[in-house]
Amino acid sequence: MTDAREPLRATKTHLLVSILVIVLASFLASMVQDTHGRVHVQDIKIPTENGQWVVADLYKPRTATRDNPAPLVVVVPGFQRSKEALSNIAIELSRRGVVVILIDPYAQGFSSASMSRRAATKEGYGLFAVIEYAADTPNMNYIDRERIGATGHSAGGNAAIHAASYFGKQAIRTGKPSKLDSVFVSGYMLSMTDEVLDSVRSNVGVSYAFYDEGAYRNELKNGDMRYAPEAIRTVNSGIASNGEGISEVEIGRYYGNKEDRTLRVVHNERILHPFQPYITEATANQLEYFERVFDLEPEISLDDQVWYWKELLGLIALVAALVAVVPMGRLLLQVPYFKPLVHPLPPALAKPRGKGKVLFWSTFVVGALIACFTYIPMAELSQKLFVAASTRQQTWFFPQRMNNAVMLWAVLNGTIGYLIFWLSYRFFGRQHGVVPEMWGAQTSLNELFRTFVLAFALFTFYFLLLFTVYYFLHVDYRFLFMGVRTFQPPLLILLAMYVPFFFIFLLSNSLRINGAMRFAGDPEWKSMLVGGFANSLGLMLIVVVQYVTFALTGTVYWTDGWLYVNLLFAVVPMMFVLPYLNRFFFNMTGRIYLGPMTTGLIFIMILISNTVIYLPF
Repeated sequence: MTDAREPLRATKTHLLVSILVIVLASFLASMVQDTHGRVHVQDIKIPTENGQWVVADLYKPRTATRDNPAPLVVVVPGFQRSKEALSNIAIELSRRGVVVILIDPYAQGFSSASMSRRAATKEGYGLFAVIEYAADTPNMNYIDRERIGATGHSAGGNAAIHAASYFGKQAIRTGKPSKLDSVFVSGYMLSMTDEVLDSVRSNVGVSYAFYDEGAYRNELKNGDMRYAPEAIRTVNSGIASNGEGISEVEIGRYYGNKEDRTLRVVHNERILHPFQPYITEATANQLEYFERVFDLEPEISLDDQVWYWKELLGLIALVAALVAVVPMGRLLLQVPYFKPLVHPLPPALAKPRGKGKVLFWSTFVVGALIACFTYIPMAELSQKLFVAASTRQQTWFFPQRMNNAVMLWAVLNGTIGYLIFWLSYRFFGRQHGVVPEMWGAQTSLNELFRTFVLAFALFTFYFLLLFTVYYFLHVDYRFLFMGVRTFQPPLLILLAMYVPFFFIFLLSNSLRINGAMRFAGDPEWKSMLVGGFANSLGLMLIVVVQYVTFALTGTVYWTDGWLYVNLLFAVVPMMFVLPYLNRFFFNMTGRIYLGPMTTGLIFIMILISNTVIYLPF
């Protein structure tokens, strides 16, 4: 892939192969999701309190009928996660005959924002309303209303235990059994207080990662559930009234009795918080719990899990979709309107030697260190500049709490990148044969406009293909918590709001990758690999510092900002890939602009549509 004049036939072949890979991988992922047609998967939308609504995926096994009603489990993803992020447990439960409603939490995905600033605690992210609907409506005549459960991870687990408390209080008032038979709480212990647990009238299962980064907030400041007061209280909330209280939890042991809803169990998988839902052990623990409380006798063993095939296929589709943008760009550059954007490639810089080599690697290291040391301060600054989003209030002014932090970091580091680039040229480069014509920065307003039109066409192609795949197969491009999902039209307004600020960083990256890291004689793979690390190393260092400190001390380095660090598991891969796309588009056009414009539209929409958003609708 060297320029836009690659043979047209080869370009069409590359595009066709990429699209076929997307379609095939998505089709197979869909087959895994609906258990080869034995489970019907569809979107549903439930109106809730205060004019709000919840959007969810309904997994209905064909075996669930009016004459053979099945248990129902409502699944609630955590903070920053949409419904697709926990499709693994929905797949495995529905394979075993359980109806599943997998919701988008309030302010995430396609569900509305909430009027409450404590939506997980006060409304269960929409879980309370969904349980009320399922328990009271005659529409879902294929579910057993005596066997309704809920599960969630992280903030979704918080929603689940508060739902158990909420419906427990309701049961106490009415003298009837709680509408919520059983809950399973994954990755959250802060709500395991006497105030919450005293009113619970449901069976309770708990799963907490032994190496949970947020464990510093627990009463004993660690993730060992054997001695955790929170875990002990949870178990005793079911059995203490019978004089069987404990002072130490036996991990994996079932306490109490499911018939009177005092059953309790605590699991303690040795894994990190964000990865806990994506290991077979944790999935098996949840499956075993619901099989026990619902008296299920499935023919499928706990170890027989298929969800990870969907994750792998989603990763293949995700990669193929990005690859497809490149040949599509080549084809569009054949259109007469876009042909003027193709220029000869500027000459590459001479390979650095001596002082030039020292300067190159010095700026490489300095840039990475600046990126590392400015991320958390920018996250903290974002909370002061964007108060409404940081305090979970509905707003049209930069309504994405987590993206605001990344945006400020990008603006600062993009600006510093320009400064480092200019200083290197001013005091070294121009004395050693570097001229601005080598950067591919020459342009005009007319050319910039055409470049933007082409970038928007590629953005449209990318997401139109995704919408088509989702419409017919009900899957998107996803691997674990990294995903590309369809979006709502109002997000185009946010795209216009966020992209100009991110573009400062994206253009800076394209300028440095193509104007300062492209050397004569270097193979492209090596040049882009160095560029990938140059762009992502600083953020990688944050992750390294966080988890090396955690391994040595048992507490993460950044405590209050640990969620911002967790966000990097999804951001770092995008940062690493960014220079590759910038180089591909530079090679097509001989200019630095098409890459950042295209990646800006695509990547920022990916960030926007996968992030908590406090829009007033």
